[in-house]
Amino acid sequence: MGRPRVLLADDHALLLGAFEKLLAPECDIVGQACDGRALVAAASKLQPDVVVLDIGMPVLNGLEAGRQIKQILREVRLVFLTMNEDPDLAAEAFRAGASAYLLKRSAASELMVAIREVMQGRSYVTPLVTAGLVESLLNADEPRASQELTARQREVLQLLAEGRSMKEVAAVLNLTARTVAFHKYRMMEQLKLKSTAELIQYAVKHHIV
Repeated sequence: MGRPRVLLADDHALLLGAFEKLLAPECDIVGQACDGRALVAAASKLQPDVVVLDIGMPVLNGLEAGRQIKQILREVRLVFLTMNEDPDLAAEAFRAGASAYLLKRSAASELMVAIREVMQGRSYVTPLVTAGLVESLLNADEPRASQELTARQREVLQLLAEGRSMKEVAAVLNLTARTVAFHKYRMMEQLKLKSTAELIQYAVKHHIV
């Protein structure tokens, strides 16, 4: 097996540099991205074997980006590397198509271990969240509230929660401002929320932003 072609994504440039230095002896780093939308475009263009990505990224979060990438590249391995220890979020990552889930506070060498595992067709979960992840997956029949929203609604919600105006959201997503407004008020109606502030609180609580 040749050297894996790896695409890196994180909104912290210093971390991207550190990851590249760590992986370079065994991997070919084909590109980097600092937000979820740029990551999807880069993955489509570069067609990597492995994507190492954070969950909390601007414009489009890692979970949504991962889902979109798996629709384009069914064989790609998604390795989530994040600060969030919530086992429910780890379970959501695997439902989005993850092959591995690690924490940024894990030993640096664990990232290369995970990449070796996923290149062999296996999954990898850091021991720091394994027990909670099993419990969360066993309770998978309890739907996450964020699953009530469509992919487009989650995209709109993340951008609004990042503080963008409806006109700015429309420009990013190539929609009309009227369509963005429709999505916003439809979400509020679905989720029984009364204000934009409550909508933003929902986005934070459910790791959409």
